[in-house]
Amino acid sequence: MRDALFRIERNTGFSIQSQIREMLVSAILAGQLPTGEPLPSSRRMAKTLGVSRNTVILAYQGLVDDGYMVSRERSGFYVNDAIRSGVIPDNMPSIEQLSASTVPENPPDWATRLRMRPASQVNLSKPDNWQSCPYPFIYGQVDQGLFPIAAWRECSRQALGRKGMDIWTSDAFTRDDTLLIEQIRTRLLPRRGIMVGEENILVTMGAQNALYMLASLLTKPDTVVGMEEPGYPDVRNIFNLRTDHIRPIPVDHDGLCVGGGALDGCDIIYTTPSHQFPTTVTLPMERRKALLADAATYDRIIVEDDYEFEANYVSEPTPALKSLDRDDRVIYVGSLSKTLFPGLRMGYVVAAKELIDEMRAVRRLMLRHPPNNNQRTTALFLSLGHYDSLVHKLHKAYRARWEALSSALDKHLPGMSQVPSFGGTSFWVTGPKSLDTEKLAERALEEGVVIEPGHVCFAQNPPPKNVFRLGFSSIALERIEPGIEILARLIQR
Repeated sequence: MRDALFRIERNTGFSIQSQIREMLVSAILAGQLPTGEPLPSSRRMAKTLGVSRNTVILAYQGLVDDGYMVSRERSGFYVNDAIRSGVIPDNMPSIEQLSASTVPENPPDWATRLRMRPASQVNLSKPDNWQSCPYPFIYGQVDQGLFPIAAWRECSRQALGRKGMDIWTSDAFTRDDTLLIEQIRTRLLPRRGIMVGEENILVTMGAQNALYMLASLLTKPDTVVGMEEPGYPDVRNIFNLRTDHIRPIPVDHDGLCVGGGALDGCDIIYTTPSHQFPTTVTLPMERRKALLADAATYDRIIVEDDYEFEANYVSEPTPALKSLDRDDRVIYVGSLSKTLFPGLRMGYVVAAKELIDEMRAVRRLMLRHPPNNNQRTTALFLSLGHYDSLVHKLHKAYRARWEALSSALDKHLPGMSQVPSFGGTSFWVTGPKSLDTEKLAERALEEGVVIEPGHVCFAQNPPPKNVFRLGFSSIALERIEPGIEILARLIQR
């Protein structure tokens, strides 16, 4: 009957040996394998699982080396009783008993205790199963087929090697990986025209972490924050936790509107000048200079979110606001999520040393520092040239998809979108005023098409319902036009 404990699944992405090990470790720690009885022989276990005997022997030997099992000559393999000592107390309730939780008798009144309710905010979202849909026009996700997994694995292997153990095993407190800082300072920032010292750079857990720290340090209840309208809803939600004074600033075909008193009264301006979120327009040089002049005249701080700076494959890049800043009024927020992968959560901030020092102190209180192994792996990926090679590959792939989506929209939904001059990885689409893109998204999902309704990007109430975004970073080239055909048919219907 014990053979029923031993099961593995094929095609899970893990090796057979790893699955055997996990299966046995779980059974040992759960007390399902008695210490006095031998485990099935390697021959019998191999037959039960339908695998090679050598694979079982290697898994058994690995568990012996790690102390989970002991090998007795001419007797077999046994569970090492010492490994369970103190791990699973004899009186520990079963998993079933623990999961059958009871209703609390006298719970706290969370409604009166919570100072803020971020769970009630409206946020960007996507279906959990979007990866299984044939037409995923999802923004900010990667095409796994384009990512150089072998190169990343090799960098990770080097980062986690014994030679570098002092780097990735220690608590760095407030410090960042010196190699990563150097790569950001000398390789990434000069592409945006930014030349700074290492004391002006802080590594963060993605751009979101950076923006949250900035809001915590710079925003008081009476602080007025200027936000692009439409704009990035997560940033609006972050600042809304600190102040009720969020001022929507209109966006036109040239991006953030600067003149005509649009910025009056603002203490902080949040902007995405290179590739406006979500409309994709680029702020021209004249407005950039006007924005900087306005900030200097009226003592404003500018937060520049350069979230997609490596996705310019169409035109010459416009210098970052930070590169034009002579007064340290611009706080530059960068991220590697759109180029590498969002799950890495690797970003950085460039700002005046005084602010960076305070952000470093806040980061220590929040999470100490981003994982050292991730920092060093990313640094190696940059220093060994893999990053530049990946950017070149992405530019080629994105350019083809950008052209395909532009052509498909012109053909099937003419006049509903403006082609992004920057490039990027998305199109902003405005449908007929009668169109409800939330309903469109629900209906499209039934046919395997994933789109992102755009109402969440607006602060105005009620927001327009006829706008949506089409991302193309994770959809195959040949699926773009068929997906747009389906959308066009649904919109016409």
